[in-house]
Amino acid sequence: MIQLEGLTKRYGDFTAVSRIDLCVAEGELFALLGPNGAGNTTTLRVLMGFLKASEGRARIAGLDCFERRVELMRLVGYLPDDPVFYDYLRGREIIEFAGEMHGLGAKEIRERSAPLVETLELGDALEDFATNYSRGMKKKLSLVCALIHEPKLLILDEPTSGLDPLATRRLNQLLVARQQAGATILLSSHLLD
Repeated sequence: MIQLEGLTKRYGDFTAVSRIDLCVAEGELFALLGPNGAGNTTTLRVLMGFLKASEGRARIAGLDCFERRVELMRLVGYLPDDPVFYDYLRGREIIEFAGEMHGLGAKEIRERSAPLVETLELGDALEDFATNYSRGMKKKLSLVCALIHEPKLLILDEPTSGLDPLATRRLNQLLVARQQAGATILLSSHLLD
């Protein structure tokens, strides 16, 4: 599902990522574990097509991550480390917008989002504006948006940061269930647990 070959990313004289070779098989759950500043987020941003590699190749399902990034959005659900939303949209409106961007109708969006909202305990906050959400709440909302189109691949950057222990457990259970249903999951973390 994911193939990195000699992936390198430089910013001027600074090398953020140096010659990573990695294969993640379809249906696998794989974690990039490293301290802050190790290049995990940069690697994920290259995979998402937000950054172009300085050297090497990054492919998802055989498609070049930078050249085919729009096409890859159909296959990938992405959770950034620090989700950003329009402050004056309600949680419900953000989920609806994400679903519509993936071509889903209103009924399908409600049906797909309802169990996610319940699992992540977001129901009471859906009518609040995103500006009122804590970091953990924004993380949960972003996860619902990442999963709404039932992607084959999930790319998650520090998925548990900002979450309390119970929410972390629910997230981990949700990820295991997605993997067992056939999804491939790549996540980054600096937490050994």
